[in-house]
Amino acid sequence: MSMPASHQHRWTRAEVERLIDERKGYTPRYELVDGELLVTPAPSRRHQRVILELAFALRAYTTAQPVGEVVISPCELHLDPMDYYEPDLFVVPSIDGTFPSSERPAEHAILACEVLSPSSSRHDRVTKRRAYQALGVPDYWVVDPDAEAIEIWHPGDDRAALIDDRLIWAPARANAPFVLDVRGFFARVADGAPLA
Repeated sequence: MSMPASHQHRWTRAEVERLIDERKGYTPRYELVDGELLVTPAPSRRHQRVILELAFALRAYTTAQPVGEVVISPCELHLDPMDYYEPDLFVVPSIDGTFPSSERPAEHAILACEVLSPSSSRHDRVTKRRAYQALGVPDYWVVDPDAEAIEIWHPGDDRAALIDDRLIWAPARANAPFVLDVRGFFARVADGAPLA
């Protein structure tokens, strides 16, 4: 279950980096938002299936519209020097249509996405969402596999746009929008869906 590790201790980035260095493998996932340690267990196969399918769709789009690089977790999005973010998926802006340097941490994102699971729902919808909005991430998607819908958040939004039919994303510098048939997307990742 994703939960604050402690209600009294204000965690530091150095402490979280130590936890990451000391863990065996890539789980659990540790994130730090405003002094609060978020601990998330290994994702389910369904969760991974959703992320992978979304990454493939976004990669096809960013190849045609070179607005950014699609990155999947585990990889840090270094938005704030005091915090530590590892979204399930994010898009780093390109530099004149080319991949940004992989030698430096990603410090900006034009899109961040989290896939809900029972252990992460509150933090994805509230804690991280508020942080991404405050830090100026232009688009934040909360993918809800149970509801088969995607919440779209922008900085300053008090409520999400809930999309369950056709998602349209039009990042700056793109000549055409990304369009996702949401119903078709969830049908492709459902248990029992054909592999081809």
